[in-house]
Amino acid sequence: MPSIFRFSPLLAAALALPSVTALAAPAVGPGDAAFYDPPAALTAGAHGELVWYRPASISLGAGVPAAQAWNVVYRSTDALGAANLVTGTVIVPATLWSGSGERPVIGYAVGTHGLAQGCAPSIQMAKGTDYESANIAAALSAGYAVLVSDNPGYTTGATPTYMSGVSQGRALLDIFSAAAQIPGSGVSANAKAAIWGYSQGGQTAAWAGELKNAYAPNLKLSAVAAGGIPADLLRTANYLDGSTGASFLLGAVIGLSTQYPTQIPLDTLTNATGKAAVAKGKSECVFEALYDFMNHKVSEYTVNNQTLAQLTAIPSINQTIKAQALGSGKIPVPLYQYHGVADEFIPIDQTVALRKAYCGKFANVTFGVYPSEHIVTQFQAAPTVLSWIGDRFNGKSTLGTCLSLKAAPTSTANPGGGNFVVSLKSWPLAGTMGLKTLKQSVTLPAASTFTADTDMTANTLKGGMSIPGFTTTLKIAGLPADVKLEVTPSEPVSGTASLDNDGQLHVHGMARVNIKVVSAGVSVLQIPFGCQTSAPVDLPIHFDGPLSSLGNGKLSFAGITTFPPMKDCGLFNDLFTTLMSGPGQTYAFTVTPPAPTTW
Repeated sequence: MPSIFRFSPLLAAALALPSVTALAAPAVGPGDAAFYDPPAALTAGAHGELVWYRPASISLGAGVPAAQAWNVVYRSTDALGAANLVTGTVIVPATLWSGSGERPVIGYAVGTHGLAQGCAPSIQMAKGTDYESANIAAALSAGYAVLVSDNPGYTTGATPTYMSGVSQGRALLDIFSAAAQIPGSGVSANAKAAIWGYSQGGQTAAWAGELKNAYAPNLKLSAVAAGGIPADLLRTANYLDGSTGASFLLGAVIGLSTQYPTQIPLDTLTNATGKAAVAKGKSECVFEALYDFMNHKVSEYTVNNQTLAQLTAIPSINQTIKAQALGSGKIPVPLYQYHGVADEFIPIDQTVALRKAYCGKFANVTFGVYPSEHIVTQFQAAPTVLSWIGDRFNGKSTLGTCLSLKAAPTSTANPGGGNFVVSLKSWPLAGTMGLKTLKQSVTLPAASTFTADTDMTANTLKGGMSIPGFTTTLKIAGLPADVKLEVTPSEPVSGTASLDNDGQLHVHGMARVNIKVVSAGVSVLQIPFGCQTSAPVDLPIHFDGPLSSLGNGKLSFAGITTFPPMKDCGLFNDLFTTLMSGPGQTYAFTVTPPAPTTW
C-alpha cells in the first residue's frame, strides 16, 4: 500500500500539537459571509492555531442555558499532511463552573450535515436549524464547554472531505487548541477534555482517539464516546448501495474523491447522470439528499455502469477506502462505543468487529446496545453518554465490557431499499387522562406501549397502543373508590408522518379507544359493571418538533376530547355518564424508546 494511505509515526511527531504560548495572536474576523472566505495565505502556520474568530449568535432550542458563542477559523492538517483551514463554533455556558478545576471541555463531532456550505453546523446553529442541537444543548446543560468543528471543507469554494477519517479527526483535535486562544472564552488548554460523536461524528471521534497521542499529545483527554460508527467503510458502502441511505454513499464518494483526487478520479469515472448527481449532492443538506438519492445504486452514475464491486476492486480506490478503516490503532482513554440494533444505515456487525479489534489491543471499551434505528439511537444515547463522560471527568474508573460473555448483538433493521421507515416496536407509553367532572386524572399503567411504523417517504403513520387493564382510585361523591378500567383500541392508529429538510418531524393522526369500567368498590369488595363508552373516544395525535424528540423522550401528544355517553351500566348508566362523559376531557401521552443494554 502506498505510504500516502498510512499514518506515519514520524509524520505524526512532526505534526504534534504546539504549545499555546508559541501561537500567533488571532484576529477578529469579518462579521458577514466573508468570515468563511479567509485568504489562502492564512493557511500557513502550525496546526491548532486560531486564525480569526468572532462572537456568534446561536439558537439551540427552548430551555437551553445562557451561553457565549464564537465562530472560529483555525489551522489543521488534512489526511495527506497538507495544511488547511477549518471553521467551527465554540460555546461556553454563561454560568460559572461549579465543579473542581477548570471547566471541562467536550469536542462534539457532528454527524452528516450535507456538502453545501450552508449545511455547516456553524451556519445551521445560527439559523436555529441544526438537527443535533438537542445533544449540544444537553452537554451545555451539564456545564461543559462545547466545541463543534464544521469538519474540513466548509470554507467558501471548498468541498467537504466527507468520510476522510484522518482529516476529520485532526480537525476535531485542533479545535481544542484553537478554542483556548479566544480572548476571554474561559476555555483552558489545561482543562479535562472528552470527545463525543455519532455516525460520521462517531468515525471522527474514534479517529481522533486513535490519533490523539501522536497528533495532540498535550490534550488532556479523559474519554471518548463514539456511536453509530462506519468503522469499515467498504462494508458500509455495500450496505448503503441501492438502499434507503444511498445518499450517504454518494456523499462519501464525493468527499473521498475531494481528499484523494488522484486515487478516485471522479470526473473520469462518472457518466452524465453521475456528474449531475455529484453537482446536486454538493448543493444539498442531509435530509434533502436523503430523499433525492434514496435507493439509487452507484452503477447508475458510472461510465459503462460499473458496479460498486467493480469500482472498489480498482487498487487505488480499494486502498483509499481501506485507509478509512478504524481499529488498527488504540484509543488511549476509556471508550464508550454504542450502536442501535435496528440501524438501517450503518451495519452493526462491522462496529462489533471494531469493538473486538479495540479490545484485542487492551483498550478500555464499554459497548452500549440500543434497540432503535440510526437516528433514534443518536438522541436516545445522549443521557447515558453524558453520565458516562461525567464519571470520567470525575475520576471514576471503569473496567469496560471487553470481558463480557453475552452473545454479540445482531441486526433487527428493516430491509434495505424501499421507503424510509422508522419503526417503533413496543415503545413505553406514559400517559394520563383527565376526567373533567371528577376533576381527577387517571394514569396509564407502566406496562403500556406504543407501536408504529412511520413511513417518511409515503408520509404515513400506522400503529397501535397496548394498555393493560388497571385499577385507579377515584373520589366519587367525596368517597374514594377503586375502579378497574380497560382502555382498548377500537382500530389501528393511523395518520401522516413526515420529516422536512430542517430535521423537523411532523406527525398527525388519530387514535380511537373504548373505555370500559369493569368494576368499582373498595379493596377486594368490587361491584362488577362492565359498562363502557357507547362509541370510541377520539384522541387526536399531533406533533411538530425536532427529530431528536424521537430519542430524547419528548415525543408527546396532548389535547382535549369528548367522551361519549356510557352504556351497559344498568341502573348506574346515568351516574357513570354524568361522571365520565362529555366534552373537556384531557389526555397527554409521551412515547419513549426502550432501555439500552451493554455488551
